[in-house]
Amino acid sequence: MPHTTVSQEEAEVWLMPVFIAKEGHEATLQRALAELESASRKDGGCLEYSVFSDDHRPGAFVLFEGWASRGDLNAHNEEDHVKEFVKGVDFLLAVPFSVTPITPLTGASS
Repeated sequence: MPHTTVSQEEAEVWLMPVFIAKEGHEATLQRALAELESASRKDGGCLEYSVFSDDHRPGAFVLFEGWASRGDLNAHNEEDHVKEFVKGVDFLLAVPFSVTPITPLTGASS
């Protein structure tokens, strides 16, 4: 079987952002993330966009997102709903949110 190379631009992109709410802002952050989730799932190239609460850290939320390509992620990041979320979320957070790139083990090159 011939080996095919997928460029970084064409490869799927998976991310895991983590958000930790300031005390007293947990419900507001949860609503903002739910709205972001709903809007982002409609963006082109979205493979997955799900927000989870962390069972061990109250007020902490983990977003699991996947995009068909880097271009789709870049287009998503330019959407008004994303820009508005990023601009307005700081006052709800105890620390700046982090974003960890992740790679599925299945299909990954060894």
